[in-house]
Amino acid sequence: MAGAPHVPVLLAPLLRAVAPVSGTWIDGTLGAGGYTRGLLEAGADHVIGIDRDPSALELARERLGSLAERVTFHKGNFAQMDQATGTPVDGVVLDLGVSSMQLDRPERGFSFLRDGPLDMRMGDAGPTAADIVNEAPEAELANILYHFGEERASRRIAKAIVRARAESPITGTLRLAEIVERCLPRPKPGQSRAATRSFQALRIAVNAEYEALWQGLMAAERALKPGGLLAVVTFHSVEDRMVKRFFQEHGAKKERVNRYAATEDTAPTDDPFVPLTRKAVGPDADETRDNPRARSAKLRVARRTDAPARAIDARALSMPDLPKGR
Repeated sequence: MAGAPHVPVLLAPLLRAVAPVSGTWIDGTLGAGGYTRGLLEAGADHVIGIDRDPSALELARERLGSLAERVTFHKGNFAQMDQATGTPVDGVVLDLGVSSMQLDRPERGFSFLRDGPLDMRMGDAGPTAADIVNEAPEAELANILYHFGEERASRRIAKAIVRARAESPITGTLRLAEIVERCLPRPKPGQSRAATRSFQALRIAVNAEYEALWQGLMAAERALKPGGLLAVVTFHSVEDRMVKRFFQEHGAKKERVNRYAATEDTAPTDDPFVPLTRKAVGPDADETRDNPRARSAKLRVARRTDAPARAIDARALSMPDLPKGR
């Protein structure tokens, strides 16, 4: 097999947090199969690997080799993961965001390091980034850039995009990056390229990532058996706040132990989860050095209780209103 196209981030601390690993797990973001391999080698009997990208499913099957015999490959969105298995599972792992192998393929349109079509779809259906850039009203573009990319110059960039697309459609990643970067100061040494936040925002909008995240967390709650574990790796602050908020809304502050019992039995709780990570776990210095993509990663883990899964209004997971971009 070829060299690894993607290094799973925070894999070692994740496996430590969910040990001992056994039974059936869902890898809701299969990618190249790095987390699935880790789970199987750590003791999982079976993994249901979910990805909306058909090429990722093919690559993972190839790279897992003989381990693929213990994997069910499922094309779909992790937001419906509870429909991919007929029985409750022992654990769920989610690695959010775009994978290195997608970033490295210019034809996918996720990166502006090389020119490519403005696509950005993680799957093979639905509107592309070019559709949004060339058709969305200026105010909608500004909201996407600010709320999804935390880009404070959102209104200025949206105005520049509308002005440029009036001359000719914006279809390539490099042209869009140039339009965005003309609106912003040159980044300081060590900072990300100025267009990074705008590209992130468009990717999130194209793939409805925030909607999929809250639906996926609720689907994991339905899919997990009592005692099952949910581990989520995020790569930017809004995602991490959403996961933190979900565990706060659906989780007990700590394990409830009956101190009068003969054994340390956990007392009944109405909360579907017990958070196991008091604070988000980040990478150590060695991982950050070896894999720069890990720099912004955060891991949160929670254990499923035997409380019934809750129905939740999506508004309970929404972020507070943000000020208008400028």
